[in-house]
Amino acid sequence: MDEASGNSAPGAKAGQTRRNLGGLRDIVPDLEAAGELRRITKPIDIRHIATLVDQSETALLFTNVLGYDMPVISGVMNSRERLGIAMGCDFAEIEAQLRRGLANPIAPETVSADGLHDVIMEGDDVDLFALPVPIFGTLDGGPMITAGVIIAHDEEFGYNAGVYRLLVKDRNTTGIDIVTPNNLRKFAEKALARNEPLPISINIGTHPAELIASTFKAAAGVDEMALAGGMRGAPVQLAPCNTVDIPFIADSEIVLEAEILPTGWTKPEGRFGEFTRLMGGLHWNPHVRIKSIRCRAKPIYYALHMPWENIWPSGPIYESAVRRVLHEAGVQVTAINVTPGGCCHWHTVAAIKPLPGDGKNAIMAMLSVADMKHVTVVDEDIDVFDHMDVEWAVATRVQADKDVVIISGARSKPLDPSLVPTPGRIPTTAKMGIDATIPDDVPRERFERIYYAYADDIKLADALGDGDGAAKEPAPLVGNNEVTALADEIRTAICETPQYFFDLSEMFGDAGVPALSRALGQLHESGELWQDKLGRFCLTGSEFAAELG
Repeated sequence: MDEASGNSAPGAKAGQTRRNLGGLRDIVPDLEAAGELRRITKPIDIRHIATLVDQSETALLFTNVLGYDMPVISGVMNSRERLGIAMGCDFAEIEAQLRRGLANPIAPETVSADGLHDVIMEGDDVDLFALPVPIFGTLDGGPMITAGVIIAHDEEFGYNAGVYRLLVKDRNTTGIDIVTPNNLRKFAEKALARNEPLPISINIGTHPAELIASTFKAAAGVDEMALAGGMRGAPVQLAPCNTVDIPFIADSEIVLEAEILPTGWTKPEGRFGEFTRLMGGLHWNPHVRIKSIRCRAKPIYYALHMPWENIWPSGPIYESAVRRVLHEAGVQVTAINVTPGGCCHWHTVAAIKPLPGDGKNAIMAMLSVADMKHVTVVDEDIDVFDHMDVEWAVATRVQADKDVVIISGARSKPLDPSLVPTPGRIPTTAKMGIDATIPDDVPRERFERIYYAYADDIKLADALGDGDGAAKEPAPLVGNNEVTALADEIRTAICETPQYFFDLSEMFGDAGVPALSRALGQLHESGELWQDKLGRFCLTGSEFAAELG
């Protein structure tokens, strides 16, 4: 059957029709049935979620998060197997679905918003602190929304969808990480020039098809929701927001109706755990004002786990790009592996059936793909017996023009089967050396690894009920007076020494994370809260405060 017809899933059994992919909650039973998702029913501290997901061989659904009313799902896209289940095919065939979506996009359809969400908070009722937004790394700037598919519109380029992280600031304000050039930044810059906010919808808990399509680096003017429709084989349904003139994805678990404020890139944002498995630096970004929160009945909060859930969906995207450029170069490709050791961005192995010179042409073609980057020197923190670890060092610590050395005409082993036979002569070969050590002229904090909270103490077996660890009692509910008193204590603490969010949660652990978030929200609303260059909280105007630039 023609793969582009959309009549059956690539790799599906004969006679098996391509099923409707549905939404996030629709794939939960499929993951459970395949043994790729487990439910955690014991009470869980929200700070433990990232560590537990990192230890787990399956996705996890936390049904009892201390201090919050809704469950949290994470790790949905942490593996090839889970992505394949979500997309209704083998992981290897997702790339074909993406190519079909690019070749035959299906425009989204508009549906009524009536009845889609049971809980709608608007105006003064908006409370981001009611959402179970986890912290991931100990050096993060605070709770961060990671799975928000953001839809925006521009009169010149039309609709755009992308996935951007949003750091929760207070009950109705977040940051938004659009520091790098991208289509949403272009839209926001145009709105800023008019001194106008940019309306957006933030869709949390969508199907992975929407996440993959939104992650695709499409040119301005390409509608990523039409791409997702082409991947699904059916249009994505969109519905109108109440408070902003922009649509949202109808089957999203949670929708934040919002505006990117015309503040410009003037507010400290971060730090963040990146797909490189390293901590990013402090960014300067605009703020986002949340005007409405919409929730489905019994919503599931999706915490996209950094970095692996950010890495795996990139594999099909880059595989599609590599396949396309190899085809255009006239190279017959039989298999492509965009390796996880290279963060599914930089390192690719391609199998081809070559004509003379095709090997060199394939290299040049593959290096033309954005983000595509043999003796290797590494720092002592790299396990030289772990091939993925070595590849990671090459991906994150090398500038090719400075660190890659190619020697031609070097001595080789005659038994190397790739060498052209030269009877009577000792063949020579080309060899490459990569210096993958940390450069001396780069700040060391750029290479700080992501460390999950309580990674040495919290064990998945305890959360599953198989261990001896005792469940932690939830922190008591606190009123406004207690939150104000906690804000005073935080003010005193960060006046003397800047603190990460995690460190404050340790210092004031008895109050609980929900109360800590609200207390920090008070300090943010009063304009007292700032961050130093490492992303730690300090007081505005203090000697520690980071300066714009």
